[in-house]
Amino acid sequence: MSTNSVGEKSNTKESVKHPVGLYLVSFTIMWERFSYYGMRALLILFLTTQLIKGGLGLDTKSAGLIYGNFTGLVYLTPLLGGWLADKYLGQRKAVVWGSTLIALGQFALFTTHTKSMLYLGLLLLILGNGFFKPNMSSLVGQLYEKDDSRKDSAYSIFYMAINVGAFIAPLICGTLAEQIFAQKQGAEIISYGYRYGFLAAGIGMLIGQIAFMLLSNKYMKGIGKHPITKASTTDTKDSNKPLTKQEKNRIKAIFIMVFFVTFFWAGFEQAGASLTIYTKDFINRNMGSFVVPTSWFQSLNPIFCVILGPTMGALWVYLSKREKGDLTIPQKMSLGMILLGIGFLLMVGAVLQRGSAGDDVTVKANMMWLVGAYFLHTVGEMCLSPVGLSMVSKLSPPKYVSLLMGVWLFSSAIANKLAGVVASLMGTFTHMQIFGTIAGVSIVLGFMLLSLNKKLISMMQ
Repeated sequence: MSTNSVGEKSNTKESVKHPVGLYLVSFTIMWERFSYYGMRALLILFLTTQLIKGGLGLDTKSAGLIYGNFTGLVYLTPLLGGWLADKYLGQRKAVVWGSTLIALGQFALFTTHTKSMLYLGLLLLILGNGFFKPNMSSLVGQLYEKDDSRKDSAYSIFYMAINVGAFIAPLICGTLAEQIFAQKQGAEIISYGYRYGFLAAGIGMLIGQIAFMLLSNKYMKGIGKHPITKASTTDTKDSNKPLTKQEKNRIKAIFIMVFFVTFFWAGFEQAGASLTIYTKDFINRNMGSFVVPTSWFQSLNPIFCVILGPTMGALWVYLSKREKGDLTIPQKMSLGMILLGIGFLLMVGAVLQRGSAGDDVTVKANMMWLVGAYFLHTVGEMCLSPVGLSMVSKLSPPKYVSLLMGVWLFSSAIANKLAGVVASLMGTFTHMQIFGTIAGVSIVLGFMLLSLNKKLISMMQ
């Protein structure tokens, strides 16, 4: 492994290796994602499970709204946390603050027996995520010079670490909550150990934080230690130039696609909301004598991401070599929305399999409906998410890159809030109505976006 100083370039074979700092940042983000997704896998279950069974005993509507407000704010606070780090703290100090608040938030959830303690825990997690999330990604970029050819592969390693953390989190935290610390009477669970899942999530964050604090000075040198200096006179002069017509059209194209993407994420984020609630009661989770914990199904998306990543990358390369070339950005994003809709049609199939059973929890649907839905949702995500981030960075005028990236994040905040609202309606509308509506809206919007392809390509030139 290279021991060259951060950002140093060389023509030797050694230069293709990455600085140790990348692996430290990746290790830290892996444990933070473990912490977040371990908690998220249990949150809606904890909120809706009866008090006597180890939950808070909230009704579906209240739980859905709390879930939506929490996950929505998680995507808003990074705007503030990134700004504070750039101006006053430096990325590394912000990461330490963030990881401390996250760990405290998880430990607060571990001790939660009342709504007030729940809100305190969630607030600490929201604030901690705001400091942590934007600055870890920034640190990866700062480890390399601007034109370093290793940067793309560095972000691939970073992304892989995120998915590894997201994959193992529901398995470990879910097993603690629904198996090891669950109290059983025969085959029936009479009390869940959700709090121990939150405890594991907090310990995971501490592991990442301690490693980062002990090793960052050694392996990251001065990277991210101080706030970013003020812009140069040239940058200030460039920032005062008016936008050209072409730049205005590109910004309009970004906003149009952000509109469609908001609805995609609102459906996609049902993974931690309505899909989890439905899985617990109405999906047959038996594999022989073993009952698959509800939370484990949330590991499907990250493992599908890891498996499909190289395949999807190879597909785009193959398509780019055609005479027609690769699919356009709007085409890829519309495909993502349509696949999301088809995934929810599989959930309609699960509802149909149960027939007229309604709320009878003894009648279950085959789990392959759910696995198929998660698979299609993941393929849809990979058509849309990386393409969208690339689009914003490429089309944004230099002086508005951060602002428009913030708009992209803001769409996820709105989407997560909508996801919670949809989950809160599960007691009001039938599963067929909810899953069918999401499927229909996603597919219709996907084809609407596809019909705008030529117009958007013209605006993006």
